Amino acid sequence: MSYCTVIETMPEERKALHKAYHDFQYGFPIHNDNELFCRLVLEINQAGLSWELILKKQQSFRDAYANFNIKKVAAFTEVDRERLLNDSGIIRNRLKINAAIENAKTIVLLQQEFGSFEKWLDHHHPKTKAEWVKLFKMTFKFTGGEIVNEFLMSIGYLPGAHDENCWVNKEVFKVGVKWRENL
Repeated sequence: MSYCTVIETMPEERKALHKAYHDFQYGFPIHNDNELFCRLVLEINQAGLSWELILKKQQSFRDAYANFNIKKVAAFTEVDRERLLNDSGIIRNRLKINAAIENAKTIVLLQQEFGSFEKWLDHHHPKTKAEWVKLFKMTFKFTGGEIVNEFLMSIGYLPGAHDENCWVNKEVFKVGVKWRENL
């Protein structure tokens, strides 16, 4: 069952949380590197957990990771790592925390070489899911197939975020998504 369909079966309190993400974020392009980094960190932290948990903790993640300012996170020290490991508002997993910090450092380098994280993504577009996964695994920490797939679907580089008949799908098409460029 797709995300579009599952949301409709949820109790109202859960539905509201998911609909806000589904209707206004999921599948839409992101043109701000810090927000692209945010989505990558959230997708990494979702691994093995529910997306609902991540949505509930989204503001805590934003607070803990300096509003996902890439340069600030790249400069995090061991003191920051310990602070994050003790922050009950986020997922306290050492591998995921280390991945966020190391991936921020990688994105800083990509920004220096390509001008932005988005331009790096554009430089490699189009790719198949398998090609993207291989590239991400060579470039970033803690990025397996599902994480890469969800990250790229959620920002419009891979298809599948919405059902074909979902009203949001039409909105996503209006703003333009990368995966449609090569149809």
